[in-house]
Amino acid sequence: MQYLSTRTPDHRVSLSTALQNGLAPDGGLYVPEHFPDLGPEAFDGCETIEAVAERLLRPFVDGDVLAEALPEICEAMYGFPVPLREIGRQTSVLELFHGPTAAFKDVGARFLADSLARLNEEADRPLTILVATSGDTGAAVASAFWKKPNVEVVVLYPKGKVSDRQERQLTGWSDNVQTVAVRGVFDDCQMLVKEAFQEDTWQERLRLSSANSINIGRLLPQMTYYAYASLQHWRSHGTCPNVIVPSGNLGNGLACLYARECGLPIGEVIFATNENRPVTHYLETGDYEAFETQETLATAMDVGDPSNMERLRHHWSSAEALRDAMGAERVTDDQIERQLRRGPEAWDTVWDPHTATAVEVREHRDPDDEHEWILVATAHPAKFPKGVEPLVGHEVDVPGPLAEVMARSHPVPEVAPSLQAVADVVFEDRTPESKEHT
Repeated sequence: MQYLSTRTPDHRVSLSTALQNGLAPDGGLYVPEHFPDLGPEAFDGCETIEAVAERLLRPFVDGDVLAEALPEICEAMYGFPVPLREIGRQTSVLELFHGPTAAFKDVGARFLADSLARLNEEADRPLTILVATSGDTGAAVASAFWKKPNVEVVVLYPKGKVSDRQERQLTGWSDNVQTVAVRGVFDDCQMLVKEAFQEDTWQERLRLSSANSINIGRLLPQMTYYAYASLQHWRSHGTCPNVIVPSGNLGNGLACLYARECGLPIGEVIFATNENRPVTHYLETGDYEAFETQETLATAMDVGDPSNMERLRHHWSSAEALRDAMGAERVTDDQIERQLRRGPEAWDTVWDPHTATAVEVREHRDPDDEHEWILVATAHPAKFPKGVEPLVGHEVDVPGPLAEVMARSHPVPEVAPSLQAVADVVFEDRTPESKEHT
């Protein structure tokens, strides 16, 4: 399997090269040259999520140096449950928050960390992972790469734009992980990452890679839990469930589409967005436009110019083609609050603000429609106590691993949203003290 750039289809590389480069030299994103044909019968005998992951990913590592290690990589990728829980009214919830940082991004980050650590065991100098986060990605990447040999991580997050607990998670790392607070929004952080990849000084001084969903190494493993969930449903009901995915930078939803392209039994796919509207605007008008980021209760989805839109438009080259492949619906903060408030009574579940967008979209469906639905629960509600607890009327228990990381939180550098300001921190030997950089 080769991987090509969305901007230069003739530029093709191996999976290992795509993982380590993050972005293509032309600034494009890597995508698979084709999708394998793997119907449900291809997974006969695959009962565990690790076995399903290995079978699904095998064609994507075909011919690569990582192929021999795939079973071990898949084992390292999980090690925690991913339950598909039926909650009534033709609806199940796929809980992706049982990993070490209580968010769906643990899966992709752990795959990427194990793969890159293997590829860089004997490298002359460390690989530097530069990652922008709107909350959960940075913590998952930091956790996955923490103390991995010959790999260093720099996490950029928007100061004041993540929940308090997310910030404590992001700032609970040391050793080979450095966190930097950027005075801006997520799109500023994401742009800084892209600029660094195009800047000669950064390329000369560091071996750069990325762990955002711009890296194909995040999307491929995220296909695996959609494969596992859809196969569970298929084996129990004999039908293809529809799936609703809370979406910000669009990587998680794209992974669901990728799984369906491979032949997994998945029906309609709907991206649930918050009030940020780049994807819904494109589907409605046919014209792509980046927007100013709108701050919402679903902070990790506050993205005005999602990078994975480039992949969506590569695979489905017109708005009409993309409308045939997926749907998208915007959810307001008032609707998020309503779902958080009524979750315990209506669904016997305490939702987080991001999953609440998927619940709202589910409730827009025709109540007489008998089709089964899977809601994707992307984060644990304990990560958002200020938004959740007043509405449900009680404290939400904090998972043990999340509490451990937050207890290690320490001050980190705060910088202006400029590449030079970030370089001043990254390129100099600084201790993580709270100081202003301009």
